[in-house]
Amino acid sequence: MNRFTRQIKSYGEQFVAVVRNEFRTIFTDEGALLVLVFALLIYATTYSLAYGSQVLRNVPIGVIDESRTNASRTLIETFNAGPNTYVAYDPTNMEEAKELFFQRKIYGIVYIPSDYERQLLGGSQANVALYADASYFLMYRQVFQEIVTTIGATGAMVEFRRLIARGADIPQAQATTQPVIYQSHNLFNPYLGYGSFVMPAIIMVIIQQTLLIGIGMIGGTWRELGLYGKLCPLGRRRMSTLPIVLGRATAYALIYAVTTTYILGLHYKLFHYPDNGTTGAVVLFMAAYLAACIALSLAVSTLFRYRENSLLLLLWTSIPVLMLSGVSFPREGMPDWLFDFGQLFPSSHGVNGLIRIRTMGASLGEVLPEIKTLLILTVVYGGLALIGTHVVIGRETREK
Repeated sequence: MNRFTRQIKSYGEQFVAVVRNEFRTIFTDEGALLVLVFALLIYATTYSLAYGSQVLRNVPIGVIDESRTNASRTLIETFNAGPNTYVAYDPTNMEEAKELFFQRKIYGIVYIPSDYERQLLGGSQANVALYADASYFLMYRQVFQEIVTTIGATGAMVEFRRLIARGADIPQAQATTQPVIYQSHNLFNPYLGYGSFVMPAIIMVIIQQTLLIGIGMIGGTWRELGLYGKLCPLGRRRMSTLPIVLGRATAYALIYAVTTTYILGLHYKLFHYPDNGTTGAVVLFMAAYLAACIALSLAVSTLFRYRENSLLLLLWTSIPVLMLSGVSFPREGMPDWLFDFGQLFPSSHGVNGLIRIRTMGASLGEVLPEIKTLLILTVVYGGLALIGTHVVIGRETREK
């Protein structure tokens, strides 16, 4: 048996030993098992249940009606006609309305002045004041959009009746009150569901973060228990770097192949998330994404001397990573340096690619730039993982 053959055989033995040891370590470590196996399932289910209603409905508002006329009552009835708002209170003055607002019993106030009907019927411009809670954008959008649309439709109907009373025919009156008719089509997310919008991004970030924390914990365990030396085959002074990195990566890839298949398959169907794009495109893209996340996690794990360090240093990064992905805030609004920093994380490319495939129905060729970047990150972080592992092995050898 020549040297090359012995080397390959040794690599194979080390690879199998590492994979076996990694699975044993994961499934006998309650903390690692919770993070690496169950966290993705728990978080994805919890967030999906929280966003299960998809669209915010029936936001309570208050209406101060100082006019108390048929015209004002008709306007108030329209606020209850739509699905987004309903009149929960009718305070008698602004002070009472403010109290309800600050108690979070209502999220919008409509003030109808006493001269509303007189101005409306007299041909003058009637004024209606709207106060909406802008501290919560979802509430603000529902209240503002519903009330403004309703008031606009009411004003158009009043003008239509004026024109008819002046002798205009119906087509002329319609053309004057509504000179432009538009058709609205909400592409890719027709019901404007918040869950359908945010969950693909959250799932991709959870995959990356659980891998970072879980592999970091296991990396600390390797250092604490001296596994780099204990797994060394007979006849060798120390473990080889390549079998360790490939063996550990294989173990995590197999685990996450199962969990992500469930999340992007059955879980997506259970919660009715957009399911466009081909299965092949999703599989190949997720393979590239998992490879980049695992490589990054293995590289980072070599920095931890103790398993608790990964929790202390990585747990707080989840929200910044989600923000850098461009979901919570558009990438175009970020400073260039912050956007460039976000490109170092696989999640930034993974979120963009998965949304384009599953939500927008993009083909594999259309997300090829994201796949190329993920493969580059895999090579870079994989190289850093090899270097880091080599340094740790050398340090452990010297400490013996």
